[in-house]
Amino acid sequence: MVSPYDLSVHGGVQGQVSGLAVALRAMDHDVVVVTPGRPVGDDGRGMVRVGGSVGVRANGSVAPVSIWPTAAARAARVMGRPGIDVVHLHEPLAPVVNYGCLLAARQPIVGTFHRNGGSKLYRALGPAARWAARRLAVACAVSDSARDNASSLGVDFEVLFNGVDVERFATGVPTPTSGPTVLFVGRHEPRKGLAVLLEAFSALHRPAVLWVAGEGPETEALRRRYPASPTLHWLGAISEDEKVSRLAGADVFCAPSLGGESFGMVLLEAMAAGCALVASDIDGYRDVAEGLARLVPPADPAALADSLGEALADSEAKRGLSSEAALAAGRSRAEEWSMGRLARRYVEIYQRVLADAPARGGSAPTVA
Repeated sequence: MVSPYDLSVHGGVQGQVSGLAVALRAMDHDVVVVTPGRPVGDDGRGMVRVGGSVGVRANGSVAPVSIWPTAAARAARVMGRPGIDVVHLHEPLAPVVNYGCLLAARQPIVGTFHRNGGSKLYRALGPAARWAARRLAVACAVSDSARDNASSLGVDFEVLFNGVDVERFATGVPTPTSGPTVLFVGRHEPRKGLAVLLEAFSALHRPAVLWVAGEGPETEALRRRYPASPTLHWLGAISEDEKVSRLAGADVFCAPSLGGESFGMVLLEAMAAGCALVASDIDGYRDVAEGLARLVPPADPAALADSLGEALADSEAKRGLSSEAALAAGRSRAEEWSMGRLARRYVEIYQRVLADAPARGGSAPTVA
């Protein structure tokens, strides 16, 4: 299982790689995870770090990738380890760790494309991108949007969902609150729409508290414009455990992204935790939350303020999308995208590509 993004840095793809590895191991498959990061080497618990990462701007965000050929060479050497049956690359064309694997792997390669928001990378790589895509025994995309984004590569895609650890979010211990509470979790960059949410919250006429988790290039400017107060709490970067607790304690989860979201994973986590949802009406969110969230036009603070007010009123009265039945339906929707189900789907793919490849022996696939 190969992540081009440093697993020590929180991110959607990193969460999928880590969660899928755990789910596969629970099914008695051996998984070696290859990732940028330090210290370099095998940690003895199934993770190989191949060198440090740097933040590279991509798709309106900052991706923690390695840009050094030595990292690609170290990843390539892992492909030669005995007993590895299948190589699973996430974001196969992201630099540079995956490039070493694409060149060195003699095993069948499965690739999962997560990216949304334009295909400049694929166009820039040109023939090299199409060559890399043809190296994949199976190409998967996490959503229709991610598939469409990579359509120029000229390969057929299987659309598979991202997975969520439903049980963990459903059983989280709530962070105590002092009143109706809205939660935002995400990187503080324009694409995530935090500035829109803060403007909307400042116009809200209903008493409420806003928890803002995360940090990023906009944090300092936004904190000056919207200083901390009894109703606005800047939490900074939080751990996964605290995210679970905050979701369990919040009444409403708000995802005001402006675009570029291939899959609404954070919405599924909020559903599993029992939050009501207010989110931007964009492809990556609409596909997940249809009928179970208030969807508002992106970059529209007035519409967002109205929807937040309605969601908080419903939460207080336990009606509408905050009724017991609606929240139960949200948890049920999250179950449809559970990490366990996703792992089983990938095992079917691994077994299929192994059946089409020369016999390598062994009864349970080892994934790198």
